[in-house]
Amino acid sequence: MKAAIYWFRNDLRVNDNPAFTQACAKYDKVFAVYVHDPKQNEQTPWGFERMGMHRKAFLAGRLNDLALQLKMLGYELTELQGSPKDALSGFAKAHNTAQIYCEDIAAPEEQAEIDALQAAGLQVKTLWQSSLLEPADLPFDVENLPTVFTAFRNKIEKQGLKPREPREPLKPLLPSEDLPESAAQKHLKKYFAGDFALTYKLTRNQPMNWSPVEHFSTKFSPWLACGALSAPMIFAELKRFEAARGANDSTYWIWFELLWRDYFRFLHLQHGKKLYRKQGLGSVELAKVSNNKQGLKRWCEGRTGEPLVDAGMRELAATGWLSNRMRQVVASYLIYDLGGDWRAGAAWFESQLIDYDVYSNQGNWLYIAGRGTDPRGGRRFSPQMQAQQHDAAGVYRRFWNVFGT
Repeated sequence: MKAAIYWFRNDLRVNDNPAFTQACAKYDKVFAVYVHDPKQNEQTPWGFERMGMHRKAFLAGRLNDLALQLKMLGYELTELQGSPKDALSGFAKAHNTAQIYCEDIAAPEEQAEIDALQAAGLQVKTLWQSSLLEPADLPFDVENLPTVFTAFRNKIEKQGLKPREPREPLKPLLPSEDLPESAAQKHLKKYFAGDFALTYKLTRNQPMNWSPVEHFSTKFSPWLACGALSAPMIFAELKRFEAARGANDSTYWIWFELLWRDYFRFLHLQHGKKLYRKQGLGSVELAKVSNNKQGLKRWCEGRTGEPLVDAGMRELAATGWLSNRMRQVVASYLIYDLGGDWRAGAAWFESQLIDYDVYSNQGNWLYIAGRGTDPRGGRRFSPQMQAQQHDAAGVYRRFWNVFGT
């Protein structure tokens, strides 16, 4: 009997998971595995834990969902402790197989994990599956990816390029039963069941986007980040919504944001480790950043004295969430007002955000810092102007600067 291991990474789903489907079709026995790497509990160079409590809690919920889905298909999820190399090598030896299937993640640390497994004698089959568009379908080689997002988007739309259809769902062991909906699938259906998509562009930058007004933004990003939803699954629901309710600027903007997400992924395929240098894609090394530990600490705790920034940082610490516009505002403040190291800010977001995504986090921080592909060389946001535009009545600032104290 041929056996293989399927290593779930940032693809915690059974539906529309091409790599998992491929492994199940090719092998008689597939061991479903997730690895808890202790390095996630280590301290960063800036003195805080790499994975904070909100991320850990969200991950635990998604693993429970995944285990239930797998059980209905006749698989058992095994959660291992240790580095991927050690944990998977030991598991493979115990189950007499050297074959591992997993998704491909084009970030340096994740690539190094694959290299270590192969060096240990394991056969690793990776499959790219986290983007909306397939790299092979792009109207240019990834090496020739346009240097700015707008040019990338224009070429995609001029070609009329569309994503693949989601894969057919796997069938449960008992034909009379359906796979239970995961929390991610329920969120997807709930969002498109209402009118929220028709006003998305108008509300997405509002900072007060938490319950009871829970659909100012789509909040697809946490489910996408851990892979509980795939981008093609979201696009398919968007197209169904537009067919039934009509398309407008707001529904287009959901596609627009999915394209931004893809762009950061393709940047990693193009530039790899260069995105993780201090100077990013810049040709000149950054000037030495002052080691302002107290400034960073006050920023993390929401005690800078700037009301909008402090409100945002307190919301992040309390919930693991922050709107897209507030992320830009607080990142800008750390870099341009406090003279802080953008890498420290990126590390804090990695620790705190329930929707932490290695591609988007790195890409967005480089973009604000002027070390990515932004032709304007960085983005500074005035907290006072942003407060006037998006929190004119001060509701957001008052709430978090009282609740967060």
